[in-house]
Amino acid sequence: MIPRAKILAMIVLLVAVYCSQGWSQAPPPVILEIDTDNQVQYNGDVSDLSRMAANPDITPASAPRNFGVVINLGDIVTVNGQPAKGIMVERLLRLGLSPTATPGNAIADVTRTQIGDRIFEILKSDGTAIGSIMVSQFTGGAPAPGAPLVASGGNLAIVGGTGAFLGARGQAFTGTRPDQIGSRQASMAEDPANRRRHGGGRFRYVLHVLPMARPEIVVTAAGPAVTHSIDFAPVTATRPAAVGEILSAFATGLGPTLPGVDPGKPFPVSPLAAVNSPVEVLVNGRAAEVTAAVGYPNTVDGYQVNFRIPSDTARGTATVQLRVAWIAGAELRITVQ
Repeated sequence: MIPRAKILAMIVLLVAVYCSQGWSQAPPPVILEIDTDNQVQYNGDVSDLSRMAANPDITPASAPRNFGVVINLGDIVTVNGQPAKGIMVERLLRLGLSPTATPGNAIADVTRTQIGDRIFEILKSDGTAIGSIMVSQFTGGAPAPGAPLVASGGNLAIVGGTGAFLGARGQAFTGTRPDQIGSRQASMAEDPANRRRHGGGRFRYVLHVLPMARPEIVVTAAGPAVTHSIDFAPVTATRPAAVGEILSAFATGLGPTLPGVDPGKPFPVSPLAAVNSPVEVLVNGRAAEVTAAVGYPNTVDGYQVNFRIPSDTARGTATVQLRVAWIAGAELRITVQ
């Protein structure tokens, strides 16, 4: 047993480290709930290549067997409840693992059903590309330790991303939505061109994302880099923002733009490069009107976001926070009169 005096000394040391390193300030992970519709799982039950994707009608699948190939397709329809587009593509190899030996399955110390990979290619509702998230996975069985509490199963790692999700890491899981329906099982002989017409399942995926970069309002010696857009004078306690006024925030980490620039190159003067991911400004936690979000000319990873202080904002100190592609930055404070 550890003496009480040593336990107290360890607690004091941990508190000192906690305070000196700012553990409480570590950025929280981002939870993305991605809903899909028209989800169909095409089972590799056809050996004749000429028959693959050839039947225009609904084509039931033969009973899947271990070591069989599976392709799963689903249309992305929402991300965190906001309308979106895109595709979820899953490539699987059936690999039934179980501690109990059963014919046709593999004996193992864990319970899993398939091994493979998955890609979420996410678009805005107008079809503009936002980025992709890549997952390496073991499906079935219990969720991994540390999974979000809404996760229902699977052991999946986020191994990278592109666009707004460049360099992302984390975990991914199968969740549950109120109207969930399992993937429709189809033969690989069925023509996937008719997937939406024939219909399929409805799923929710829960992604626990650790982004490589976050959208952050720049902080200067005078405070947050938030200015009055009329003359770019800083918003301060002596010259506060007004309700209904348009402000300009100068930020980093907002990701790709349209038109794009090569990595490490400055944004152009003309035309202005618009941020192509969904950009939100939260004032006291509520969405404000965003009137512009562009790469600041002649800077690398510098952006200007214009937003209007909501009319119902309480006077006094207000929090301001950026959220881009559902990834949130830190809350900062400005004065509103």
